[in-house]
Amino acid sequence: MRVRLALAALLVCACALAQQTLTLEQLLSFVRSSVKMKMPDKEIANYLAKVKLSERLDERTIEDLQGEGAGPKTVAALDALANASASLSKPQPKAAPPPPPPTEPPPSSQEQQAIISEIREYAMNYSKSLPDFICTQVTRKSIAQTGQDDFHPAGTVLEHLTYFDQQEHYKVTMVNDHVVDISHDAVGGASSAGDFGSMLKMTLSPKADALIEFDHWGTLRGNLCYVFSYRITSGNSGYTIDFNHTDQIVVAYKGLIYVDKKTHLILRLTLEAIDIPPSFPVQEASEKLDYGYQNLSGHEFLLPLKAQVYLRHNRERSRNDIEFRLYQKYSADAVIQFDTVTPDPLPDDQTKEQPGQPKQPPK
Repeated sequence: MRVRLALAALLVCACALAQQTLTLEQLLSFVRSSVKMKMPDKEIANYLAKVKLSERLDERTIEDLQGEGAGPKTVAALDALANASASLSKPQPKAAPPPPPPTEPPPSSQEQQAIISEIREYAMNYSKSLPDFICTQVTRKSIAQTGQDDFHPAGTVLEHLTYFDQQEHYKVTMVNDHVVDISHDAVGGASSAGDFGSMLKMTLSPKADALIEFDHWGTLRGNLCYVFSYRITSGNSGYTIDFNHTDQIVVAYKGLIYVDKKTHLILRLTLEAIDIPPSFPVQEASEKLDYGYQNLSGHEFLLPLKAQVYLRHNRERSRNDIEFRLYQKYSADAVIQFDTVTPDPLPDDQTKEQPGQPKQPPK
């Protein structure tokens, strides 16, 4: 029944085709599909007898179709079409797609080393360069308990985060839209701190002795970036995984560093734990931190925009998506206002990496 239905559909299509003038490409498509569907040779020939062509059909093409299975009656009908179309022009060759613009070449080894030295120094001085400020930290917690990445919401936490004298201070204000008065550590689940410079310093300090290499070009928030990969051994690592405040371990880790090509400032840092001992309760751990420009009292500062913390314990996976909102410069007499409604998540284009932009050809 399925074959008959398919054959009937093909016959309907053939009838429709027979009512119009065909290009050579349309003719070839019809004949090949008819042969593939094992349409009777006589019926194919009958339909071809009603077809007109808008382009010349040559003998070589007919021989190719015969080699692909066209029957003798179909070949005879194609010969008639070839004679009828002999005065027509040849099919125009398809225009080749334009070649892609030249891609940005990798930076030279000298340029890479210069940039690496620059971002190491930047990381060591980043915290010192920041003004005192306060912001709202929004943490959206998600969990998956099936061993798959089928995450579902597990709660939302709003905190006032004060950065003063190069230190971070957290005050939880709302949990799941309810006002609370609890400490940052009492919230439970996966947590993160040190987003305002500690991660940079830990990764790019001389003690870490990270092996850094150019990986690829990428684009973040419209900025073309050098993307460097890095790797740090456990002996040089400062990356600690804490499980329920009962088990702690320092592990080796690797990741990527996104460096703005124009400014040589770091726009993203990722961390992924490696070589975690099998006996440790956490089998996977990773973090990602994006930096974006914020205006504080008329001055632009590159500050954390969004972070993501991921942990896996056996089949259970937890993920925190952390956003930093409502930055304000801090001072003793400043009137600080905070949002009492959980803001909508940042749009994906704020954190999604785009392919590296191609190098524009010279004008």
